[in-house]
Amino acid sequence: MHAEATAAASVPTNDFFLARQPILGRDQHLVAFELLFRAAGEDDDAKLTDNAAATAAVISHASQLGMEQVVGEQLAFVNVDEVVLMSDFVRFLPPHKVILEILETVKPTQALLARVAELKELGFKFAVDDVVEHSPELDRLVGLVDVIKVDIKLVPRDELRELVASLKATGKKLLAEKVETLDEFRQCMDLGFEYFQGYYFARPVILSGKKITPSEMAVLRLLELVSSDADAQVIETAVKRDALISLNLLRLVNTRPGPGPRIESLAQALDQLGRRQLQRWLQILLYTTAGGVELASPLLQLATTRGKLLELMTLARRPNDAASADRAFTVGIMSLADALFSIPMADILDNVEIAHDVRAALLHREGEFGTMLRVVELLEAAEGGCQLAEALRKLGLSVKQMRELELAAFDWVRELTHEGR
Repeated sequence: MHAEATAAASVPTNDFFLARQPILGRDQHLVAFELLFRAAGEDDDAKLTDNAAATAAVISHASQLGMEQVVGEQLAFVNVDEVVLMSDFVRFLPPHKVILEILETVKPTQALLARVAELKELGFKFAVDDVVEHSPELDRLVGLVDVIKVDIKLVPRDELRELVASLKATGKKLLAEKVETLDEFRQCMDLGFEYFQGYYFARPVILSGKKITPSEMAVLRLLELVSSDADAQVIETAVKRDALISLNLLRLVNTRPGPGPRIESLAQALDQLGRRQLQRWLQILLYTTAGGVELASPLLQLATTRGKLLELMTLARRPNDAASADRAFTVGIMSLADALFSIPMADILDNVEIAHDVRAALLHREGEFGTMLRVVELLEAAEGGCQLAEALRKLGLSVKQMRELELAAFDWVRELTHEGR
């Protein structure tokens, strides 16, 4: 039996959650995802990444799936400990797609440094995780790594500048992790970090007196027309009234996955899409008209992933309930609208007629859709193993099902954003 199979066999491969956290560059584009794996047991603190057998299971899983499906065109940061680094199964990961993230618990012995050098020869790149000081141990590793990750939550603000200056002198790229607010992001930008990990871009910064722009309002009004089953001619007239919506809608329609001739006219687009798809594209359009956001923007990626995931969760529970699946998609994609518009969620929902269960989920995380949204938020944060397991039980979904739905959602969003380039 191969080493990776032996290790993987000792852990039930269905017993972990997969989380995928975005890593952005200074231009705010996605450059990578960190893949995190958490036990699906009752213990909230059960981190599988500390366990070599579990990491083996994950590597085996990732290599079977193909890393493309999990992270698309981006790189994947994968946590590794000493046992994983010294093992054979680490080589099942594609060197061109991953950055091996050496955990802070790893001691830089001669044998370990030799192994890292050997893996570098094979094309692997390395990061060192959770750096909080410029230690002699770090200096032993630093010549072999490409990225140094600094956990900004563990370094006092008044010490961060000095630490960054010292680390920058090594010539390595610096990544700030646990960046949760716009203020923290700006501080890290000023200090010269190259990469940023955290959900600062998805946190609403509410601006008093901010109003929804006319173009955004036009999309919201169109969404109302579609959801109220208005006449096709009325919808077409409303779309034509706004040149930006017309152009963006045609662009979006022509980026949808799958073969088919290019669509040139609005009437053709509306006819081909049908009401259900039109509603979906209008929801995506909200994110592309607000501030000229690109299809590949991290906020849109997160919103569309949430939308697709909630839709798939609903269909897994009730395969023939397309109406509920559509409402679930709406909950997912609208759940980041406050971050997009810098306006409280309640104010956004005052501008659009929306189903009661959608409103309850968005405002209070209540009802079936609210539970689904909470599941997705916990997955994103790679936390709450116990809460996650309980919420999934409530929804009647297994951990294995959830991971398969996640991968299908990642794939759908990857096709959407890739085709849109």
